[in-house]
Amino acid sequence: MKLNIKNETGRLKSVVLGQPNSMGPVPALLESYDAKSYYSIENNLYPKEPEIIREMNAFEAVLKKYDVEVLRPDIIEDYNQVFARDVAFVIDDKMIISNVIADRADEQEAYKTVFEKVAWRKIINLPETAHIEGGDVIVWDDFLFIGTCFSEDYRNYKTARTNEYAIEILKEYFPKKRIIDLELRKNDRIPYEGILHLDCTFNPVGTDKCIIYKEGFVDESDYRLIVDIFGEENCFHVTAEEMFEMNPNIFSISPEVIVSDKTFTRMNNHLRNEWGMTVEEIPYREISKMGGLLRCSTMPLVRE
Repeated sequence: MKLNIKNETGRLKSVVLGQPNSMGPVPALLESYDAKSYYSIENNLYPKEPEIIREMNAFEAVLKKYDVEVLRPDIIEDYNQVFARDVAFVIDDKMIISNVIADRADEQEAYKTVFEKVAWRKIINLPETAHIEGGDVIVWDDFLFIGTCFSEDYRNYKTARTNEYAIEILKEYFPKKRIIDLELRKNDRIPYEGILHLDCTFNPVGTDKCIIYKEGFVDESDYRLIVDIFGEENCFHVTAEEMFEMNPNIFSISPEVIVSDKTFTRMNNHLRNEWGMTVEEIPYREISKMGGLLRCSTMPLVRE
């Protein structure tokens, strides 16, 4: 397979979609590793496996409607494998294997058949202490936006997934990219007050537009930089409630076609009516209760 990911919206040809089968029991509260899951478990809202399967089947059907090759990881019994984005990610023609948190370490074994499709010289294995997950990495032509946490309490946050060391290594592998690190607000238990990954607060769409949540960034200057790059008129600003519902975490099949949750009425109408995009609406409410949405569920391999 010839990997090719230059940006977030080029016409999608091949993607890995996460695995909803054999989720196992609802985690204990202390076993949760993101704020939204913590909230869902605490309030008895954590989704059931049949609902997750139904939602992911709807996503797969839309991908195949647009002739996208859909690969799936092998099933690990009693294990959450919904969010493929964080196991590995592609930049240009290279696949970076993430150093995921310990809770998810076994997950990568299920992607062996996917990794075998990639030439070994195109796979980058990071040093053990370089932590990064695909949800924090947004490829946008010459730009590489990376969400991170610079806090001295980094190791105490389960929601801090990408560190400075990993960013420095990516700078070495991709010296021609303009790498922009963006510090995200972190909170392990209150989903309104923390951002798990960059794609939960910022996501490009089309060819020159983006969805953004201003309060997700520690420094307003980071938010301002993104607005300056895209232009104020090309930014759709989501509210705190819309961020909580995961509005930024939609998925582009092409610059013209976006897959979104059918409950995102205000944003979907804007994408259609103001920006002229085709919005494929599917149900994804249950999966959102585990701290991720559509972009989190995918690992794009090839875009035109």
